[in-house]
Amino acid sequence: MKFLRRIGRKNTPEPAPFRAPPIAPEKAFVAIGDIHGQLLLAERLFTQIAALSEYQVVCVGDYVDRGEQSAQVLSLLHGVHNANKENTHGFTFLMGNHEEMMLNFLDDPARNGARWLRHGGLQTLASFGVRGVHQRAEEAQLIDARDALREQLGAEQEHWLRSLPRKWVSGNVAVVHAGADPAVPIENQADEVLTWGHPDFMRQNRTDGMWVVHGHTIMPEPQIRNGRISIDTGAYATGQLTAAKIEAGKVEFLNA
Repeated sequence: MKFLRRIGRKNTPEPAPFRAPPIAPEKAFVAIGDIHGQLLLAERLFTQIAALSEYQVVCVGDYVDRGEQSAQVLSLLHGVHNANKENTHGFTFLMGNHEEMMLNFLDDPARNGARWLRHGGLQTLASFGVRGVHQRAEEAQLIDARDALREQLGAEQEHWLRSLPRKWVSGNVAVVHAGADPAVPIENQADEVLTWGHPDFMRQNRTDGMWVVHGHTIMPEPQIRNGRISIDTGAYATGQLTAAKIEAGKVEFLNA
C-alpha cells in the first residue's frame, strides 16, 4: 500500500506555474508610488522623469498623511495637473485611500475624524498650519479643524481631489491604488476595492491577461510577480520613493 501511494503521488500532475502574459500597454508610461507627504522625494523623481516627455505619468495615490509636507505635495501635484491639462502625454493622479479619508473628514469630521487622525491626518493638518487637535478631540474641535483645513486647502484643490479617478488602463495594464478582485473584470471593479484593496489580490492570480500596477502595500523593494507590479516602497518610512517605467515587454524601476 505504501508503494501504491508513492506511485499515485508521483503520477499526480503538478499544477502549471502561473505565466503572466507579455506586458503590453498601448502607450509607454511611468507609474509613481505612494508619496505620503515626502515633497523632496517627489521633486527628485519628477526631475528624473522630466526627460521622458513622451511618457504618460500616473500617480497611484496616497499623496497625503504620514509624512510632514502633505500640503506642499498637494500644491505641487495640483500645479502639475493644471500645467498639463492640454498635454496628451500628461499626468493622471489616482485617488488613494488616504485622500478618501481626508475627504471623508471634510464631509463629516465627527464621524470620520478619529480614524483619519490615527492614520496620518495629524501630520496633514499640521502641514496646513492646523494644530491643537488630537485623536480624541471633541466634536466642536474637529469641526473647527475641518473648517480651517478647508480654508487652507481651497475650493479648487478640494474639487480636484474629489474628481480623482480610481484607475487608469492602457492595453493589458491597469494602474490602481490598492488592488483588484482577481475574479472581477477590471472595468467592473468596485471603487472600494481599487482604493482599499481585496483579500485575494496578493494571493490569487488574474486569469484575464491583465497586469495590475499598484501601491498601498509596502514592499522592501519594488516587485514584479504573477502579473502584479508593486511600487509602494514606504517613502515616508524608508526615504525611498519608487516609480516604474513601463513599455511593451519591459519594466524598469526608478528611485528617488
